[in-house]
Amino acid sequence: MTFAEIKAILASKTVGIAGAGGLGSNCASALVRTGIGKIIIADFDIIEESNLNRQFYFKTQIGMKKAIAIKENLLFINPDAQIENHDTFLTPENIPEIFNNCDVIVEAFDKADQKQMLIETVLSVWPEKPLVIGLGMAGFGNSNTLKMHQSGKLYICGDEHTEISEDLPPIAPRVGMVANMQANTVLEILLNKEID
Repeated sequence: MTFAEIKAILASKTVGIAGAGGLGSNCASALVRTGIGKIIIADFDIIEESNLNRQFYFKTQIGMKKAIAIKENLLFINPDAQIENHDTFLTPENIPEIFNNCDVIVEAFDKADQKQMLIETVLSVWPEKPLVIGLGMAGFGNSNTLKMHQSGKLYICGDEHTEISEDLPPIAPRVGMVANMQANTVLEILLNKEID
């Protein structure tokens, strides 16, 4: 399949991304480069200097809302991209409205309780909609432990156990690898490729 053929298929697809931090901002960056028709991204947070070690933002954007800055950055990559951004805290009440028209949803939260809430909400509202999550990306090295595991319509990217802590912080290389693994999984789903 040529890149032109890939872009032609992806042009009609919509991907939702819950969170615009390390996973979400980098996954969105990878997807916008592929020609995805529309990205719907939601986050309520602001950019801090500590985010710059792994997130797709710049020093001049410190203090900006992530939902605003990510749209700006994605449009620098592709000015014709359709980016729908929501500066909001996601809840079981607003997730169905924001992500209703998405072909695939990407979970990109930092906190375990938010991850669980999103997974439960998506599986409850849309049991047949693919959900790609990130789980286990803290620290550095151990690249060969990162993988994608599928369970029904749930696709898990990461090592599934390395939790973020003071001694095991999220750093650009592994976070970026998992974010790109999520983007790659989205492409496999949308291009109807078999996923092992």
